[in-house]
Amino acid sequence: MVNKNIKHIFFDLDHTLWDFDKNSEFTFKKIFTINSIDIDMHIFLESYIPINTNYWKLYRDNEISKDKLKYGRLRDTFNALDLDISTQTIYKLSDDYVKYLSSYNFLIDGAIPILNYLNSKYELHIITNGFQEVQNAKLINSKIDGYFNSITNSEMAGVKKPHQKIFQLAINKARTDFDSSIMIGDNLEADIQGSLKAGMKAILFNYHNDIVPEGIISIDKLIDLKNYL
Repeated sequence: MVNKNIKHIFFDLDHTLWDFDKNSEFTFKKIFTINSIDIDMHIFLESYIPINTNYWKLYRDNEISKDKLKYGRLRDTFNALDLDISTQTIYKLSDDYVKYLSSYNFLIDGAIPILNYLNSKYELHIITNGFQEVQNAKLINSKIDGYFNSITNSEMAGVKKPHQKIFQLAINKARTDFDSSIMIGDNLEADIQGSLKAGMKAILFNYHNDIVPEGIISIDKLIDLKNYL
């Protein structure tokens, strides 16, 4: 057990409950078909994933805007692959990606069983850096929105995880305090270090097989939360 005083559990969404990688791949297959782009998906994703990760870090650090993230990650990927895709098409693809992403709703293995287990014992909440309109649709379309008493996203907070302000807003919305709360997420910097710095306990869902710093509680499967909560 982490702490008998825990009453509120805050989850990240992408890569923690919602299977972003699988859903994203299906979305790209769809939008490339719609826009008549013939490309090997494995080759595309091999370049896109690290580029997208870097763009999201820049976005978290407020170094780029939402629109620059949406366009730049695709432009840089096509450039890296020496593909001549027009600016107009890239903008269309970026819009189509956001439009269709939430229509695929694979969840991380064990998501529903652990939510059922925790829902009877704790109040559950979401804290996410994703775009508000997309994140809400993901929760609704994957039929897990009913588990959560509050949803806090970076657009309503005006800052992104790991900024302490988003965690404080989530605590306020949940009408609780940091001592009674714990964060579960896949990103060491945004979810874990951010929540710990804010004064909230945290457990890393080690989706990315990161090297876990000493003192950080880490799980490899969601069902392993039963060992702590």
